[in-house]
Amino acid sequence: MITKPNHVPERLALLTASAVDPFLTEELLKGEQVHGGIDLAKVAEPLPEDDARWSVEPIRDLVEDAMFEFREDRTRADAWLAPRLHATLRLTRREATDKRLWNHLALAVAPDYVAWRHLSEPTAKRPERRIAPERFRGAADRQCFSRLWWAAELFRNGPDYEPAEVACGNQDLIHTVLRLELIDHRPTAQAMVRLLKSGRVTTGREITGLSAAINAAGATLLYDALAPDEPRDPAPLRDWITEAASAPPVARRELPKGPDEAPVPEESVAALTEYFAELFETAPVRGRAGADLT
Repeated sequence: MITKPNHVPERLALLTASAVDPFLTEELLKGEQVHGGIDLAKVAEPLPEDDARWSVEPIRDLVEDAMFEFREDRTRADAWLAPRLHATLRLTRREATDKRLWNHLALAVAPDYVAWRHLSEPTAKRPERRIAPERFRGAADRQCFSRLWWAAELFRNGPDYEPAEVACGNQDLIHTVLRLELIDHRPTAQAMVRLLKSGRVTTGREITGLSAAINAAGATLLYDALAPDEPRDPAPLRDWITEAASAPPVARRELPKGPDEAPVPEESVAALTEYFAELFETAPVRGRAGADLT
């Protein structure tokens, strides 16, 4: 397994997709050898020096702790790391849509974590272990770090990361649901987590069936009318980002606190939870008795 590059930058930067590609060598994608770091630093675009958020050290500490803590079961690292990455790397949503930031984090700062987390296990059909390139520079729902940050952002309930922790503990949920535009509706996200916590929805097939049913129903039903959300006040997020310079490292044994935003109205979450439960009863789930998959 590869280790971190010899040269790890002190600050995050921006790295275009075209700059990434020459460093995605066969040796790296097989988890055998990492780049040295110096040449990559030459093609990275610096971020503002006066912003404390771009410090690499807190992120390196997090990924190293995750690799140690979850060395026996690497998939469990997602639920632990997602809220802590989000609380450490305090971004606006606009900043988080910049793939160049995630490219740099994955390739320049923590390629060893990407390899540790996403190096495939050998199978009869694919005996060679390999890392998919999109884990370094892919879409938001596939890239190693952006998928965790966005999952924490979309599933947190105001400052409470516990729903995000639950969501990220289920690979099928974050893999499927992050692709749905409806997940940006906060009551929808919380209702899905509640169904997961209650045990009404458990397997990957059930999550896929439920997600498809929710997405289809959302084309004709305005969820905002059934389960309205509070208007979001931008001030708590601005304050939270401003406080990044003085914030201590996130706790390892307890969840951090996110922006001090109002939580989702309970009556909206309850209403959608029951509605989704009814949808799920008739959703086509492969392998379930009576399912219509035509």
